[in-house]
Amino acid sequence: MHIAIIGTGIVGAATAGWLQRDGHRVTFIDPKEAGEACSYGNAGSLSPSAVLPVAMPGMWKKVPKWLLDPEGPLVIRSHYLPRVLPWLMQFLRHANEAEVTRIASAMRGLLAPVFDAYTPLLQRAGAMSLLRQNGCLYVYSSRETAQKWAWGANLRRSLGVEMQEVEGEDLFDLEPALRGSFEFGQFAPDNGSTPDPSALVKAIYGQAIKDGAVHLRASAIGFRKTGGRVDEVLTDSAGALAVDGVVLAAGAWSGVLARQLGTRVPLESQRGYHVTVTEPGISLSRNVMAVEQNIMVNPMTMGLRLAGTVELAGLKAPPNYARAEALLTVGKKLFPDMNPDPHEVWMGHRPCMPDSMPVIGQAPGMENAWLGFGHGHVGMCGGATTGRELANLIGNRPPEIDLAPFAADRFSRSPLATNRVSRSGRKAA
Repeated sequence: MHIAIIGTGIVGAATAGWLQRDGHRVTFIDPKEAGEACSYGNAGSLSPSAVLPVAMPGMWKKVPKWLLDPEGPLVIRSHYLPRVLPWLMQFLRHANEAEVTRIASAMRGLLAPVFDAYTPLLQRAGAMSLLRQNGCLYVYSSRETAQKWAWGANLRRSLGVEMQEVEGEDLFDLEPALRGSFEFGQFAPDNGSTPDPSALVKAIYGQAIKDGAVHLRASAIGFRKTGGRVDEVLTDSAGALAVDGVVLAAGAWSGVLARQLGTRVPLESQRGYHVTVTEPGISLSRNVMAVEQNIMVNPMTMGLRLAGTVELAGLKAPPNYARAEALLTVGKKLFPDMNPDPHEVWMGHRPCMPDSMPVIGQAPGMENAWLGFGHGHVGMCGGATTGRELANLIGNRPPEIDLAPFAADRFSRSPLATNRVSRSGRKAA
């Protein structure tokens, strides 16, 4: 079939690679180059352990303090608060133990195969050097402090995530640069990262182009449909493209197009910032998550990247790079020997759902439209698995993971209907 993929981020690129393995013809639709949005500036984590949602039990108590802290992990611009408030209320409704356990269980299914899903794509692209599986450290100032996050760590373990406790000199043997700020850590050996997330996306995308994919550099603006089928994708500058099917993987920009397919989803941009220090003067060998500060630090080809802040301000507000500079300020406290200059700052739009789970599956009521967006903070972690599962659905094969929790209509279904969803992601008869 001829499948249009709207979006050239990690989900779009990975979906193309998996579809081509089945012999489908692919056309990308995106005005941007591949790997230039969230796929460019994320923290590069490839972590089967990243199963916990953003909304955790007790979070509501911390929000007021965060909002008053210029170096805190959350900012909401005042003009945007009335618009985002309903989304925030929905977000906080998931911040209880039962919901977090449900969400983490579903996310474990999506993230556990991260390396299995990436390997065939990167092997074909000759880019296995962009995949490293050397573990990740969650670090704390002390063992006693770590107890505040023990419930989440134990939930991870209950879902099969291996997390080894390391302390004192054992921690510093793994990462000498942690000496002075951290005393206790949890090592997740099955985790990993990429040294260059943009290059990883470009490698998969580039191989798709070599294998016959075409890139239409235009913005998708709508669809021409006959009943429950998409006949054409309409663009702003390249006319209409006749298709046999369409995959919507446009990240934070997916909501408007999803509505045109008949699916209304509560999609929001959690604007993320990073700072990359190009000559840090210190070295790390793996991803380090400073849990108390909610900052992930990743050694990359271009330098040491610090990421983790969240800003709610919508898709149109200009960046506030003071948020990135705040990351640098905190990073300097954590790593006193780090040389902060020169450094690069960046802002991008994480596509987030209130329950921290993406939308993956067939668009409700559509025969030949599929959805893959809303991965939030784990787009790189879940992108390849999402592409594999969309290819399974398009190829009429049963999915390899349970897709029911990721159904697009989950926010409008009753609890009874939720319980009657099959593994295919469609409601049971």
